[in-house]
Amino acid sequence: MVVQHEPEDSRFVAEVPGGRAELLYSFFGDTVLNLEHTEVPSAARGLHVGDALIRAALAYAREQGYGVIATCPFAQRWLAAHPEERPRAS
Repeated sequence: MVVQHEPEDSRFVAEVPGGRAELLYSFFGDTVLNLEHTEVPSAARGLHVGDALIRAALAYAREQGYGVIATCPFAQRWLAAHPEERPRAS
């Protein structure tokens, strides 16, 4: 699965069975990425699409030196299950 970053729309997207999956984000201050909303078409649920979207966002945050918070319930659960993956702001 290919996840693409669309910074002009503040989102990560992937074409998946049933349509397009996306992870929307915003910034909290200048150095913290807020994962706001994850949407995966029902036909693609269970295919680890949300995992791929979050991993792409975390890779971007690491590259930019950003920390990460999540107001999206799915992202909150994911980060709680994978605390070692959370980047810290530099």
